[in-house]
Amino acid sequence: MTLSHEPPADLGLDGLNPPQIEAVVHAHGPLIVFAGAGSGKTRVITYRIANLLATHRVPPYRILAVTFTNKAAQEMRDRLETIMGGGIARDLWVGTFHSMCVRLLRVHHELAGLGRNFVIYDTADQKAVMKRVLKELRIDEKRYPPQKVLARIGKEKQEARGPEDFEVNHYFDDVILRCFKAYERHLQAANAVDFSDLLLRVLRLAEDPECPAYDDLRSRFSHVLVDEFQDVNQVQYRLVRALAGEGDNICVVGDDDQCIYQWRGADIRNIRGFTRDFPNAKLVKLEQNYRSSGNIVSAALGVIRHSADRQPKELWTDNSDGSPVGIVHCSNERDEAAWVVDQLKRRIANGISPRDLAVFYRVHAQSRVLEDVMRHENVPYQIVGGQKFFDRSEVKDLLSYLRVLVNPQSDVDLFRIINVPARKIGKKTIDALLAMANENRCSAQESIVALCGTDRVGTAAKRALRSLDELLQELMVMAETAPPLEVAEAVLERTGYSAWLEKQDTAEADARVDNLRELLGSITEFEEEQADAGEIATLSDYLARISLISDVDTMQDVARVPMMTVHAAKGLEFDGVFITGMEERLFPLRGGDPGEEDQLEEERRLAYVAITRGRKELFITHTNMRMIYGQTRYNQPSRFLLELPHGTHQAMQTEALSQLPTPRAAWGKPRMDRFQTHGEFEAAAARQASLRPQGERYIETEGEAGFGGDDGDDMGETVVIRPGARVRHPKFGVGVVRAVNMGQDPVITVKFAGWAPKRIKLSFLSMA
Repeated sequence: MTLSHEPPADLGLDGLNPPQIEAVVHAHGPLIVFAGAGSGKTRVITYRIANLLATHRVPPYRILAVTFTNKAAQEMRDRLETIMGGGIARDLWVGTFHSMCVRLLRVHHELAGLGRNFVIYDTADQKAVMKRVLKELRIDEKRYPPQKVLARIGKEKQEARGPEDFEVNHYFDDVILRCFKAYERHLQAANAVDFSDLLLRVLRLAEDPECPAYDDLRSRFSHVLVDEFQDVNQVQYRLVRALAGEGDNICVVGDDDQCIYQWRGADIRNIRGFTRDFPNAKLVKLEQNYRSSGNIVSAALGVIRHSADRQPKELWTDNSDGSPVGIVHCSNERDEAAWVVDQLKRRIANGISPRDLAVFYRVHAQSRVLEDVMRHENVPYQIVGGQKFFDRSEVKDLLSYLRVLVNPQSDVDLFRIINVPARKIGKKTIDALLAMANENRCSAQESIVALCGTDRVGTAAKRALRSLDELLQELMVMAETAPPLEVAEAVLERTGYSAWLEKQDTAEADARVDNLRELLGSITEFEEEQADAGEIATLSDYLARISLISDVDTMQDVARVPMMTVHAAKGLEFDGVFITGMEERLFPLRGGDPGEEDQLEEERRLAYVAITRGRKELFITHTNMRMIYGQTRYNQPSRFLLELPHGTHQAMQTEALSQLPTPRAAWGKPRMDRFQTHGEFEAAAARQASLRPQGERYIETEGEAGFGGDDGDDMGETVVIRPGARVRHPKFGVGVVRAVNMGQDPVITVKFAGWAPKRIKLSFLSMA
C-alpha cells in the first residue's frame, strides 16, 4: 500500500493496520472514514490529530475535534497527552457540539443577542417555561401538553427553522406558532438558551456574511474532525461545514450501521451523501473488529446484512470464536430476570467485576422487574439514564440559586427557589410577582422592588420578598469575584438550606445532604481541572458544563452492574452483555406494519449496536409472555433472532420453562403462556380437570405437609412437602420450599425464581 506521507516513527503507529494508517496520514482535503463497530475509530482520530500536530506542525488551537459525549472527549484528550506529552491537549478544541458552541458564544455573545452569563435551560426548565407560556396564552394544557408542544418546536429547531420560518397548515400549527413565539420571547428575556439554541445561534453567525463574527468563525480552525458522524442532524452538519471554512480539511468518522438517533434529528443521509457534497473526498473503511469474539461479530453482521440500504462493509475479526451467543427462551419477565441475575451472580462469584457486565433493555419500563430481582439477590447495580444526579430536587435547588446569582433574569430559577426553604412567600405573592414582571416586560427579580411598592401583597409578603432580594444581591456581589465552591457553600449556609435539611432529621434528608456534598465535590473537581489547564474557574462556566452532561457521562466507575437502554449503551463495551426482551413488538419496538420500513431499519441498526457491545459473552433473552405497561403480551421471538447465522448461537431455555406440568401437579388451570390462543388454553384446562383425582386434600404430619387422597383410597403414596421440595404455583411457577408452618390450613414459604420469598397456603400449591 502506498501512503501519501510516511508516518513519523516517534508516533508509534506500528500497532495500526493499513486502513487505519491511511486515515491517520491523510492530512489535507475531505476524508470520510466508515468505521465498523469495535474497529478502533477513537484511536484513529487520536493519532490523526497527533500526526497533524507532530508532522504537519498544525497549531493545536487550529484543530477542532467534535465528539458526542463529554466522556469520549476526555478519553481523546487523555490519549493525546499520552502520545504527545502533557499540556499539548490544553489548546485543542475537543468536545461536544454543545460545549464547543458554548465557548464560541462566550466570545460572540453580544452578536448572538445574549449576555455574557447566559444560562442553558434543560428539559425541566423548558417545560416550566412552556407551562408559563400556555397559562399566559390561555391555552389548555390537557389539549396541548407542554412536552408535545416543545417536541414540535424542537423538531423545527433541528431543521434550523425559527418562528419566522414556521409553516401553518392547520389550527394545531397556529397554536404551536403562538407558543413558539412566546417561548422564544421568554428565553430571550431570561438571557437563556435551550440546547438547540446553542447550535442555532452559532450557525446563524457563521452563515451570515454581514456578521462581524463571520470571518473569525470560518477561519478559526484549519482542520475539523467529527466523530459519530452518522448521528449529526442538519444544523450540526451545516455548522461543521461552516467552521471548516474554504479549506475543506474536514474529516468525518462514523458508521451508517450505527445510526440510531433519527427520532431526535440524526439524519443518516449526511453520512451516506458525504461524497456527493465532497466529490474529491477520500474514503477509508475500517472493517477489522478488535473488540468482540468471532461469534459475536458474525451474529452482528448476520443481522445488519439484511439492512435495505447501507454502505457495504464486511466486519471481521482475528479474535477467537469464543462461546456461542446464548439465545435464552424464558417463561415470563420474572423468569427472565431470575435467569439473568443468576448468571450475573455466577460470574461475579468467579471474579468478574460487576462493572464488566451489563444488562440492556429496549425501553425503561423493562427495568422494574430486573431491578426488583437485583435487589432481592443483593447484586449491586446502577441505572444509566434513569434519574440523573443533576435532576434530583436538592441538587437542582442549589443550581437554581447559583444560576440566579450569575443571571438574575432567569425567572425559572427564581421561582424554583423563591420559597425554598419556606419564607412565607405563597402562591398569591408569586402570581402577583409574575403579573408585575409581565406588565413591565422585565424579570421577576427586577419586579420585586416594584411589587413591594404597591398594595397587591401584604406586609408579611413584602418583608419576605425584600429579605430575599437583599440576600440575593449580597450573594451576587460575592459571585463576581469568589471561587464557585465558596459561593455554593455560602448559598447553603446563608439561605438556611443546609440547616433546613438537618432540622428534618430523616433518612431522606440525610441522603439529600449527601447529594449536596457530592455536588460541592463536583465543583471542587471543576476548580482543580481549570487550575491544571491554567484557567480561572468561574461559576458561569461550571453551570454551562453541568448543563451539557449526558447519561453516559454520569455512569459511575464503581463495582456495580450497569443497566441501561440500548440507546444509552452506544459507545460502551463490556465483557459480558445480556440483551433482554428480544421479542416482536418490543425489539423491534415498531416497524412491523406497512409504511414503517424506516422505523424497522433503525430498530435493526439498534440491534446491531446492542450485539456489538459485547466483548466475550453475549446472551439474548425472549419470553413467552410479558406483563408490560399494565398489559399481558403473548410473544413471538424477534425477527432479528432468526437472522443470526447458523453456528454462531446456541438455543437455551430456563429451568422454569422446562418444568412442564404433569397431570397430578396441574392443580387448577394450566399457565396461559404455554398456548397461542385462548381456545387452546381452555381445551387444555378441560383436559386437566378430567385427569385430576377426586377428593384430593393435604395430609399433615409433624413439620411437614403432604398431598394425598381421602382416607382409605388407594390412589398412591402421599407426596410430602418439606424444606427443599419443589412446588408449583399457577402464577409464580416453580419454586423451592423454604419453610412449612403447620396448622389447620398450612402455609408454605416458597422462593420462586424472580420473586422474593412468598408465604402461600398449601391448597394453592402442587408438586413440581
